[in-house]
Amino acid sequence: MLAATQIACYEREGFLILPNFVDKHACDRLRARAEELVRDFDPQDSVSIFSTQEQTRSSDEYFLESGDKIRFFFEENAFLPDGNLRQPKAQSINKIGHALHDLDPVFAKFSRTPDLESLVSDLGIAEPRLLQSMYIFKQPKIGGEVTCHQDATFLYTKPLSLIGLWFALEDATIENGCLWAIPAGHTRGLKSRFLRAEGGGTRFEVFDSTSWPEDDLQPLEVKQGTLIILHPLLPHLSRENRSPRSRHAYTLHVIDAAAHYPKENWLQRSEGLPLRGF
Repeated sequence: MLAATQIACYEREGFLILPNFVDKHACDRLRARAEELVRDFDPQDSVSIFSTQEQTRSSDEYFLESGDKIRFFFEENAFLPDGNLRQPKAQSINKIGHALHDLDPVFAKFSRTPDLESLVSDLGIAEPRLLQSMYIFKQPKIGGEVTCHQDATFLYTKPLSLIGLWFALEDATIENGCLWAIPAGHTRGLKSRFLRAEGGGTRFEVFDSTSWPEDDLQPLEVKQGTLIILHPLLPHLSRENRSPRSRHAYTLHVIDAAAHYPKENWLQRSEGLPLRGF
């Protein structure tokens, strides 16, 4: 699936961009299914706001129990002071997570393909397990910032085996909140871990408190259908979307079953829904 030069680029830069990895129709089917899920979601069931500032990420039970469920998280700026939505529900959801790839047939079909299985094998994953999936809306006008972070902070394995797969379901530009990354930033080591705290909630374990060299960030502007592969230690972010255009994306995280997945990681699954491969 991947040429030797592409694997070398991934290992050198910490990310790899693959244009036209999925076709327009596949992107549109995923978008349509996400819209159906949001339409059928009743906000009265639970309101959980996804804090896009990683240091203040919400750690309510609705969030912490979402590893083996399909749950909905609102934008920080979605609500008025009186608790009512500023705009329609469909334009207020930040993301859906975190087991779409196992619990929804449309997302399962998109997530489990021979091409993806071959790709992660080329990157050294011998026994792949699909760990987490997220549908990210990056809503027009209110799409929140995601501050600079490493995926391994939140989904740690020992040894590191995580691969992030980020699919552009719409064109991603600087204006509507594309990804930014620090090339070769994955060589700097892991700066922190996000853990379940004893007694409930979450905490950060910090190994390096220095700031990211954000002047080194480069925008990853891509067209619909592009796949961006992310190293678990790559520093990356996405800025606010204040444009009138959304920036829908789907992310999938894969780990190797041979690696240890700690029980203190925030994302956990019940025995009733074990991790599966492709």
